[in-house]
Amino acid sequence: MLQNWLKPVEAKLAQFAQAQPAHTLGARIGMHQAAVPDLKKVQLALIGLSEPESNAIRTKLYGSAFAFPDHAIVDLGNIRKSSGDFLVPLLHELMSGHIVPILLGGSDELARAQFLSYQDRKALVNLAVIDERCRTDVQEVYGPLVAMRHPLLFHFGLLGFQTHQSPPDLVQALANKYFDLVRLGKARNALEECEPVLRDADLLAFHLGALKQSEAPGVLNASPSGFFWEEACQLCRYAGMSDKLSSFGIYGYAAEKDRDDQTSQGISQMIWYFMEGFFNRKGDYPVSTSGLTEYVVDFRRLNYQLTFWKSVKTGRWWMQVPVPTKRKHERHRLVPCSYQDYQAACREELPERLMQSLNRF
Repeated sequence: MLQNWLKPVEAKLAQFAQAQPAHTLGARIGMHQAAVPDLKKVQLALIGLSEPESNAIRTKLYGSAFAFPDHAIVDLGNIRKSSGDFLVPLLHELMSGHIVPILLGGSDELARAQFLSYQDRKALVNLAVIDERCRTDVQEVYGPLVAMRHPLLFHFGLLGFQTHQSPPDLVQALANKYFDLVRLGKARNALEECEPVLRDADLLAFHLGALKQSEAPGVLNASPSGFFWEEACQLCRYAGMSDKLSSFGIYGYAAEKDRDDQTSQGISQMIWYFMEGFFNRKGDYPVSTSGLTEYVVDFRRLNYQLTFWKSVKTGRWWMQVPVPTKRKHERHRLVPCSYQDYQAACREELPERLMQSLNRF
């Protein structure tokens, strides 16, 4: 059935992959050629959204070191039609089979289709976006989801936005909904503070405009300010390590603008670090409090207690929202946080993350 949506990897690219050394990703992953390979053991699937861009990324990614389980990664080729209506059922089919799609090089507008592929789920969804500006006006990609509050959306996190590119009314509208907003300066100053937002996300859309133009020239409407590649790779690794995250999309690559293949090389590194994070997942997402250590903080002046939980496996932190929740909100009651949030609570300072969570509920 997947063949209805996908074109095989081009023969020249498949030959190029097979000619790579035995220790590389190109020589070791499954590949859609004459037929879709067996997906029984597959956990990650590469899908191209725009043929020239996706193929340019592949030529760099195939030469990366293979440090992952055998038979766990497959390249399914390129989508036959670059439209949201065509992409939604494909992603839904893969995620229903517990395969995490990695979307390569598509138009920024296709990020909305990535979200809509979750529409048959009963649980509400958290969306994380890395972008240089707020695209939440009604006419833009996230407008129908965020400004009009799609019934599937529970939470929205925007990382790396630049205030000089973001209309103040849009930023204020997001703040009024108690969404997570992390400006570029704050994100770069303490990148680890972005990790809880990514850990709480069901999907991540990474718009390459969030990178500096000197780092990523192959981007439409590139900006002179933004993240460095090393920071982008760290963010992708954080996302990969999230037990909750089930799809990852990279958008906005323009191959015709890419000098010396610099951007395609960087994207291949982002994908590699997402994969490394994925295969280092520790399974400590708290479906229960088993495997978590409880820390109760007393706010003496307020006659109030706040409960934190720390994972024995990873040292990651969650805080418990101290309000009754509806059944559909239950999976959001333990909110990912940082050690800094716990330290603030120990100083009897209510963490900003807690205040936003209380208001969302």
